[in-house]
Amino acid sequence: MKVWGKVFKLLKLVYEVTKSFPSEEKFVLISDMRRAANSIAHNIAEGYGRFEVKEKTRFYKISRGSSYYLKFQMI
Repeated sequence: MKVWGKVFKLLKLVYEVTKSFPSEEKFVLISDMRRAANSIAHNIAEGYGRFEVKEKTRFYKISRGSSYYLKFQMI
């Protein structure tokens, strides 16, 4: 899946960027951003592995929601 490869690059980038964040953000913003990025990748992978179109769509929608959550945190 091409999109999963791009999401994996995003995940690695989020981990790299958050390394330079202040230590007081460790348990708030850093953790939230990393979990959101992981959620995007995991839900795309899980959706891809499902057979039913409804199930696939459900996981892709969860992934999309996580991407908007991450986008807001980056702003």
